[in-house]
Amino acid sequence: MFEGYLEINGKKLPRTLLGTSPFIGAAQFGHRARLYLLDLYRNPEAMARIMVKSYQLGVRGIQLLPYPPVVEALQMARDEGFPLDIVGTIRPEVETKDMKINDIEFISQLDAKAMLLHASITDQGDWNIIGEKLDAINDTGAISGLVTHMPFKTTSKLLKSPILNDFQLYMVPVNRLGYLMDCDTHRLEERAEFRNLLMKLDKKVIAKKVLAAGIMTPDDAFDYLRTLDFVDMVALGIASEDEAEETFLKLYQP
Repeated sequence: MFEGYLEINGKKLPRTLLGTSPFIGAAQFGHRARLYLLDLYRNPEAMARIMVKSYQLGVRGIQLLPYPPVVEALQMARDEGFPLDIVGTIRPEVETKDMKINDIEFISQLDAKAMLLHASITDQGDWNIIGEKLDAINDTGAISGLVTHMPFKTTSKLLKSPILNDFQLYMVPVNRLGYLMDCDTHRLEERAEFRNLLMKLDKKVIAKKVLAAGIMTPDDAFDYLRTLDFVDMVALGIASEDEAEETFLKLYQP
């Protein structure tokens, strides 16, 4: 499941991506977030080892959150001969005292195959800003897409939006628990409505939050994932080499 590649606009994207939310100690991991910051974010070598291990297990892509230590780790893995394809996440513009950071320009220089606008941009629903950023991505030649934290609310708005035809990829949280989603996927009627919205949108769907930030086991998460006919790709955040082995071996089993 989710082996191989998906072709969009003449470009091949790996169907499985190594997620990087654990690497930055994202808030959804609760008490573990602090440990991830200490053990991973401040230790590029440890992140690089996870990237290499994931590649050895068959993973060929990474959903890159372009924080400097994560980019440094990716370069280490690439230098060792493990060239993960990049699907980059575009954050709101970040300003430091010295400069304004433009993720589109930066990630384009890394040869990203695709770029997705962060959910904090998408879920605002400002179509002028979103449209401008999608145009900028498309001008680089990369495949463009959106990320949402609110798949029900945002997808409904997107179906009526002027930017509907401006992107190809859509990353959404998907898990049986409805964790970090704005719907209850325990309820069959909401699960059906969720599917209908995504089918109407007619984009290639990347599932994230599949393991519900570690609440679900890979077996349970992937059993549910296998029942879904609208998911084309998956991004899985991994926090250790052992976790990579457990997760990806189970994902790829028949």
